[in-house]
Amino acid sequence: MTYDVFGVGNAIVDIQLQVDDAFLHHIDVAKGLMTLVDAEQQVKVLTALAGRATNRCSGGSACNTIVGVADLGGTAAYAGKTADDDLGQFYADDLRKVGVTVPVPSGTGATTATSVILITPDAQRTMLTHLGISATLSANDIPEAEIAKAQYLYVEGYLFPGETTRAAALRAIDLAKKHGVKVALTISDPFVISLQRDLFWELIKGPVDLLFANLEEARALTGEHEPVNAARKIHQHATNVALTLGADGSLLMHGEQLYPIEGVPVKAIDTTGAGDMYAAGVLYGLTHGMNWKQAGHLASHAAARIVSQLGARLDRKFTPDEIKKLTE
Repeated sequence: MTYDVFGVGNAIVDIQLQVDDAFLHHIDVAKGLMTLVDAEQQVKVLTALAGRATNRCSGGSACNTIVGVADLGGTAAYAGKTADDDLGQFYADDLRKVGVTVPVPSGTGATTATSVILITPDAQRTMLTHLGISATLSANDIPEAEIAKAQYLYVEGYLFPGETTRAAALRAIDLAKKHGVKVALTISDPFVISLQRDLFWELIKGPVDLLFANLEEARALTGEHEPVNAARKIHQHATNVALTLGADGSLLMHGEQLYPIEGVPVKAIDTTGAGDMYAAGVLYGLTHGMNWKQAGHLASHAAARIVSQLGARLDRKFTPDEIKKLTE
């Protein structure tokens, strides 16, 4: 079996629900941000949510992209790290249900990671994440034989702040290059650049074939304010660049050509996973014979569909006919 995309990232069970601003004030968290919390803090938050309707699914940034590839009709696999507990079993089972191959290493001594995603009426998401055992993903957990089967390796930037998880990401990239697998890397968050700027430039100038970034991440990386200038500066070193601009669409750069991709007007309900689904659209397109403009067009529509619903999974998948019409 071969995979269109093999993902490596955090393995986090997402727990999503809608709340009002008063609830955020009650639990004293900063609105619109992702905050890392310890196990005790997460238990307190989950206790405060008791009795509320929630939606639970396997998550993590790269995981969302891998599920998106599978939902579009591609073949995909994912490596993260879960604990040998009920949430860890749920995580693996949930991915397999959507067709993702899961060589997920499991371990003992910590809990499976969780992310409580609180969505306010203005579509802002506030995330409280406890990384649990996911933070111990190591180079030894990366399956060489599985990566060798893929067209693309997709690595999330959230792995780079931690020493062991960074080693896992770099090991995966080395194995991909060893086996002729293309490497796609997403920055994930501007704070990653603040911690690992030199390493990211080293990767961009070296093994990375495709870099995904949003505008704030690109600005943090390049120091350029204007989107086109930031994209061009990255493309001086990166073979291919995908720069997302929210509702304004995106910019793709390939072969020194700039491809502006229009945004798709929708009413945003929840922005969770928009960038992840965009990456899924691009990767699916590139591994299924589309040119860059076609892949970007599909990605733009996929991201728009995600923000018009709750959660990072497609409530309504694209049919093959829909994909064909979008890329004609």
